[in-house]
Amino acid sequence: MKTKLILSLITATAATAANGAGLYMPNDTESSVPIAWSVGLDAVWDDNTTPGGFTDGDETFSLNPFVGVSFVSVTPQTTLDVYARLGVVYYLDEPTALGSDDTYSNSRLGVNLTHRFNERLRFTSRNFLAYELEPDYSYGYSSNRVNSEYLYWQTDNSIGYRWTERFATYTGFQLTGLEYDNLPSSDRFTWTLYNQFRYQLSPQTVLTSSYRYSETEGDGVASDSTNQYLLVGIEHRFSPNTILIVRAGAQFREVDGVGSGDSTNPYLELAVRSQVNTQFSVRAFARYGAEDYDTIVTNGAVAAEYDDKLTLRIGVSGEYQLSPSLSIFGGVDLISTSYESGRIVNTATGVSDADETLVNAYIGASLKLTEYLYGTLSYNFTDSDSDLSGRNYDRNRISVGLRAEF
Repeated sequence: MKTKLILSLITATAATAANGAGLYMPNDTESSVPIAWSVGLDAVWDDNTTPGGFTDGDETFSLNPFVGVSFVSVTPQTTLDVYARLGVVYYLDEPTALGSDDTYSNSRLGVNLTHRFNERLRFTSRNFLAYELEPDYSYGYSSNRVNSEYLYWQTDNSIGYRWTERFATYTGFQLTGLEYDNLPSSDRFTWTLYNQFRYQLSPQTVLTSSYRYSETEGDGVASDSTNQYLLVGIEHRFSPNTILIVRAGAQFREVDGVGSGDSTNPYLELAVRSQVNTQFSVRAFARYGAEDYDTIVTNGAVAAEYDDKLTLRIGVSGEYQLSPSLSIFGGVDLISTSYESGRIVNTATGVSDADETLVNAYIGASLKLTEYLYGTLSYNFTDSDSDLSGRNYDRNRISVGLRAEF
């Protein structure tokens, strides 16, 4: 049995002006929040713990204990937001898949900092670390379920400067790493430089123009790649509680592999956040482009590398407060992937294109039992329809949880 406990961020998918890779927008932080703790336990029934191949349908029960902490400090010059969750997934019945264990990490950590040197100059740093088993499809790298823990981290640091009352720039540097425990040729390391020009068209609207340059190092037989992005966009605040961010343009991609070539693809990012009223909040994202993750695929007896993994990601989530003590939440993620320009690994021999669609939907409720104690109940359904061998499956999960906040 192994137990790996590493902290990781509760959420780090921010589509801000300075963040080049995020999907979700963070909530606006306006005031300090003292240190808050949470301790809880979730009991989960899963009818398909290791989907695909001969282990499809492996039913298990697990206990997921966790402890979390959050802290926000806001001063006229500096905003610091720290949050962490340390947890494990313990299977009462160890999954039957080869290489499976009974204990896995489910932990996250995040540190976000904004410092305003003066009215014109500011520094922003967003940092995220996750070590866990279940993929969070809002991160923007996972396309399907894998039977392996992963370490995912990202640091994004930028300088923003307002040159005039209407014109400003953001210039930054981002590092991203993904490492799996036992999934060969899936690790990736990416560094990205970016610059964004911003023009204040009106009090509610900002026009943007962005350039990004990134290089990705592939592990094992995976090829290295270079991506460049030319994007234009708009950020519009419909109301104090509703904001839309859109960026679109072209992605220029080069893959350094045997028989590989260059490609130009459309690219899109979209994020929406709205507090519709005091009871109902909703947020959504969409992204389309060629991705560097999950490009090595074993289809039957053939290991293939796909230069163009064109992926559309759409996510919608919401929460509704039925009463001061009862709220309901839900959401859906859609990931549609087209594997193109494929070839047998380390050769120039081509392979057929493949399509894959994954839908992940969930619904749940949270009930405040006492001043400090909360109960949760949720249901999650996942469906994968794929041309690739061993990646078709349905999955149902039911979770019952209890947590204390203080």
